[in-house]
Amino acid sequence: MLTQTLTCCSFIDGKSNHSSSSAQLVTKLHPANNEIIYHLAYAEDSDLQQAVDASRRAFEIWSQISVMQRGNILLRAAEILRERLHELAEIEVWDTGKPITEALNVDVLSAADALEYFARAAVAVEGEVVPNQNALVYTMREPLGVCVGIGAWNYPLQIACWKAAPALMMGNTIIFKPSELTPATALKLAEIFLQAGMPPGVFNVIIGGAAVAEKLLTQPHLAKISFTGSVPTGKRILQQAATQLIPVTLELGGKSPLIIFEDADLDQAVIGSMLANFYTQGEICSNGTRVFISRKIHDQFIDRLITRVKKLVVGNPFDHATQVGSLISHEHMQKVQRYIAEGRSAGAELMCGGGQPQGLQQGNFIEPTIFTRCTDEMSIVSDEIFGPVMSVLTFDDEDEVITRANSSGYGLAAGVFTENIKRGHRVAHQLQSGVCWVNNYNITPPGMAFGGIKQSGFGRENGLSSLLSYTQQKSIYIELKEIEHTYS
Repeated sequence: MLTQTLTCCSFIDGKSNHSSSSAQLVTKLHPANNEIIYHLAYAEDSDLQQAVDASRRAFEIWSQISVMQRGNILLRAAEILRERLHELAEIEVWDTGKPITEALNVDVLSAADALEYFARAAVAVEGEVVPNQNALVYTMREPLGVCVGIGAWNYPLQIACWKAAPALMMGNTIIFKPSELTPATALKLAEIFLQAGMPPGVFNVIIGGAAVAEKLLTQPHLAKISFTGSVPTGKRILQQAATQLIPVTLELGGKSPLIIFEDADLDQAVIGSMLANFYTQGEICSNGTRVFISRKIHDQFIDRLITRVKKLVVGNPFDHATQVGSLISHEHMQKVQRYIAEGRSAGAELMCGGGQPQGLQQGNFIEPTIFTRCTDEMSIVSDEIFGPVMSVLTFDDEDEVITRANSSGYGLAAGVFTENIKRGHRVAHQLQSGVCWVNNYNITPPGMAFGGIKQSGFGRENGLSSLLSYTQQKSIYIELKEIEHTYS
């Protein structure tokens, strides 16, 4: 249970780092009612230096531990996450305002899945032997050093594990800065890692906003940055990383297309489009918010969709009957409301939703919203809204919809619903996205690489490619013969 008397501080070198009296204190509000639930003490410059120093010291120990030992620690941490499922899920709901059923069934368990996957997958990372007649030439993978992870507020615990697990398994240490809107479960994760046997300083948590993150990235001795968030912030991080010439993974925004062909299973397509727009109140970067419907089935699809969407339960996120919770903040809710107003003024037809539910005005709730008669140039179609707003467009043929789907500057994800498996493969291959689902949406098992192209960033979370991104390759040449004399 979170209380107004609690102050969350950074977690450095195995303990909560109680900041000085000069530290900036910030209130954290519960999204469902905007009441204070706890306070945050933002990290100061001295805290950042301590975090880097602790990470560097811990790296000398952690990088020398075998991959099997590191894996056993992460596996034990995954067990603890599952043992504390209800506690962690409730904390996630207090922070995010998402429904408790989502936190129980997805957020905490997917975080544990990530720890388990990387604990086992890392043993598969091997070097190479390069054939050579006169020498033994081989490569090996080495850890980078002190890595920085910066998380987003929609899936706080999951994202923390997505970034920490591959970095830690390859022998790196990590300084994680969660969003200032949702820091609580990252602090719990730091405690759980210690309980599982991880040495102090291997995983440190820094509390703060954008200014704290910018100062953190100016610290010397950093080896990699992994960021999840907005495109403008990602560009600033890339510029900062360039000054130190360190690698970056950027998982940024999206405005993903979801294409529903005339041969799709309509009921499945309706469910898929709802998952792609209203799960976690629409606050998912990969959401398929540009829903392209074959003109031949448009009316049937819309009728079934609206019937089901109107039955969605919006309400108290701690109620197990709730299916749509509250947006993260009042400011974000106002942003979503502005886009809804722009859609109406641009001529899109509001089919359902668009307002705040009765009796929930104290919180940041928005009804699931569907617009039809949309055109590609409308702001609700081109811009990432990050809320429960679906824009429906029609198309006539396959080539047309592929061209329109690819017209976005984003390239994170895409979806296709069709019963024609050849078409499913064909279209997926042509869509410009880092991820494409066929006959499902937003399913991200930990072995599946996740990330975007174009303005949606580069690099990947999850999968073996994520493990490799936290290593550097060293080539070793061992001469097996006498060196030929080339100098007299």
